[in-house]
Amino acid sequence: MFPPKFRAKQIFNWVYQHHIDSFSQMENIPKKLREELENDYIISPLKILQKQRSSDGSIKYLFELQDGHTVEAVLLKMKDAEYDEHGELLHHAKFTVCVSSQVGCKVGCAFCLTAKGGFIRNLSAGEIVGQVLEIKKDNDIASNRRVNIVYMGMGEPLDNLENLAKAIRIFANENGLSISPKRQTVSTSGISTKIEKLGKMELGVQLAISLHAVDDALREELIPMNKAYNIASIIRAVKAFPVNTRKRVMFEYLVIKDVNDDIASAKKLIRLLEGIKSKVNLIYFNPYPGTHFERPEPERMKKFQEYLLSKGVLCTIRESKGLDISAACGQLREQELSTT
Repeated sequence: MFPPKFRAKQIFNWVYQHHIDSFSQMENIPKKLREELENDYIISPLKILQKQRSSDGSIKYLFELQDGHTVEAVLLKMKDAEYDEHGELLHHAKFTVCVSSQVGCKVGCAFCLTAKGGFIRNLSAGEIVGQVLEIKKDNDIASNRRVNIVYMGMGEPLDNLENLAKAIRIFANENGLSISPKRQTVSTSGISTKIEKLGKMELGVQLAISLHAVDDALREELIPMNKAYNIASIIRAVKAFPVNTRKRVMFEYLVIKDVNDDIASAKKLIRLLEGIKSKVNLIYFNPYPGTHFERPEPERMKKFQEYLLSKGVLCTIRESKGLDISAACGQLREQELSTT
């Protein structure tokens, strides 16, 4: 005999709003049901294996999954808490959590350390959600304090679309973390057919495109998958994607010294984005041991940004975080693997 439906809501509430670690802590759940849950289920499918704290406040986490594989996530402090002259809290600190969607990655970007280890498997919805739960618990972030979520960690989120969609809905559930889809951004390397599928699901999430190049020749060098999903197909899919009228599609542009940091590339980028309500996020390449790519000069980044702004394209330079720790995606995991 199944327990009454209201028990599911109670259990959901305990896990997502009370941050409990054991079913035995669920005080309003009958003892017999708690014992059955303890025998058949786990509350957290991952545990913190390692973490590194940056001087800028960001924290890089390495999580171990039930099968022994590892994935990374990052807590980014976007804004400090504000207090008045009497020490009373005016505004809470604001955080963004960058989560992984796969163990490894199939895409094989030339500049990405995650790609070096190949693809192992998709994460379950529980493993995706668990990253945020563990980070909130570890930092004493109250359940009713909203965080922004970006699916920009290890893996290609749209390669794991079914579990990604489940995670988005779980995060958004009002009985749980109640993180609106508007606060959730899916970053993709450009699987155009799945961008279309995500749009048809009408989940209400924000979209970010990891573009990184403005012509197919260079993009195929950086992202081999571009041979199957070229820039034109990505732009078509983006134009059809349902975007909140107050929001913009973000185009992430990883700037690499002497590769894509020239004004000629900026001009091509402007032409590509014509007709799209967009925002360009320029990102400094974050070097890691063994890469031949280099971090661009700040002056080149600034000139690139200024040119886009002069032509009416909203453009920001993402502040680099975690340069004093293993912040490049896959770096902390690679270090752990090399020592085992």
